[in-house]
Amino acid sequence: MSLTDDGAEQSVSLDFESLVASYYRSLYQFAFSLTQMEAEACDLTQQTFYIWATKGHQLRDASKVKSWLFTTLHREFLETRRRQTRFPHYELSQVEADLPTIAAARVNQLDAGQVLQALAGIDEVYQAAVVLFYLEECSYKEIALILEVPIGTVKSRIARGLAHLQKAMADSVSAEETKKKFRE
Repeated sequence: MSLTDDGAEQSVSLDFESLVASYYRSLYQFAFSLTQMEAEACDLTQQTFYIWATKGHQLRDASKVKSWLFTTLHREFLETRRRQTRFPHYELSQVEADLPTIAAARVNQLDAGQVLQALAGIDEVYQAAVVLFYLEECSYKEIALILEVPIGTVKSRIARGLAHLQKAMADSVSAEETKKKFRE
């Protein structure tokens, strides 16, 4: 069985190239109506066909190809928006005031020993998650299994551990700069 853009049965096969030829334009137009941006509409349409290429074989009813593609595109649009909301992109100039106050020259002087020493000073609950993620390169799932906690807790501990580590490093830098001033 095969479909055309209007859903009627015809002689167009369900192979990938035929699907792209049949549905690309209408999917792109739908994506553009959602995003109002050409580049994002292209990306969404491409992602939809990528998902079809990897998961389309699971569709059992060939008459539902069109609705499957449009549903997939809409879900990808929603997921992209959720991701942008959770992890917004900022220009460096917009967040400059929020960046750590460690001087660039000082950052270059930091060594692994100082970082490990600061890491040893943070709470063990956070320390374990940070070490497993950054030093042992474990995935969130692996860390959750090792620590026997949910993945959300792992993410939270890593974020909080990094905040504590940054504060410890900033305090360490400030203390050294103060000592240096008194010596001069």
